[in-house]
Amino acid sequence: MATKIRLQRHGRKNYAFYPIVIADSRAPRDGKFIERIGSYNPNTNPATVTLNFERALYWVNVGAQPTDTVRNILSQEGVLLMKHLQGGVKKGAFDEAEAQRRFDAWKQKKQAAVDALKTSMASAKELAEKKRLEEEQAKNAAKAEAVAKKKAELAAAKAEAEAAAAAEAAPAEEAAEAPAAE
Repeated sequence: MATKIRLQRHGRKNYAFYPIVIADSRAPRDGKFIERIGSYNPNTNPATVTLNFERALYWVNVGAQPTDTVRNILSQEGVLLMKHLQGGVKKGAFDEAEAQRRFDAWKQKKQAAVDALKTSMASAKELAEKKRLEEEQAKNAAKAEAVAKKKAELAAAKAEAEAAAAAEAAPAEEAAEAPAAE
């Protein structure tokens, strides 16, 4: 029986996640499978991969063929590197301790790169948020200035109208007082 390491599609439209399964190569994509060894969620940034490393390594060693996408996932998680290192141990190129040391060094370097990526994404997001806030404050200040200018114009127009009304009322009062005084 030829086995494949493949993805099964789950989730809703435009928000899929994928269990990583071992299946007979003749089985349909979302059909019967032998074992579930992990999952892949491309909806997060960066994509989330959970993988049972030992079982994935076992299945790769017994000849299960991964699909292209699963091959990339296994490579990124180090399963294919560990298979390669175990081949070197079997050939006598180096011992098991050296293979484990090389794998750990690779894993540490990869984790540092992922952490740096997450940090840069977080700082970029923070800078974008700060820039958006500054732009909003500038817009609010411009709007407040425009409102204050309009209120000042309205107050000046009202004061001018009151002064004109008072000026009209003053000659009328003088005219009314003048005949009364005579």
